[in-house]
Amino acid sequence: MNDLILTTHEGSDATTITVAGEMDLTSCPALEEAIVQASLADSAPLYLDMSQVTFMDSSGLNLLLQQRLRLADGGNRLVLTGVQEGTMRVLTLTGADALFLPAGTLARG
Repeated sequence: MNDLILTTHEGSDATTITVAGEMDLTSCPALEEAIVQASLADSAPLYLDMSQVTFMDSSGLNLLLQQRLRLADGGNRLVLTGVQEGTMRVLTLTGADALFLPAGTLARG
């Protein structure tokens, strides 16, 4: 099991949470808490830097989808950046890539 390391950076126009490690059933509650806390402080878009995510299972995808809806209900947006191949495959196979990635970065195969 790989621990999840979260680092939050609050900028003037957005907040970024850098996610490192595995997004799975045991680590997702910590990420959920970080997303909730970051979104309470600001109404700017929330970015998740996924460049250091080594694994994401369905628990991670479910968390992302739930938080996307929660943020959208409040007029906010969740954007994923730096998505690596394994995680991108999960997003692409489920069609979730179009929900999270900035325009022009969709990876369809």
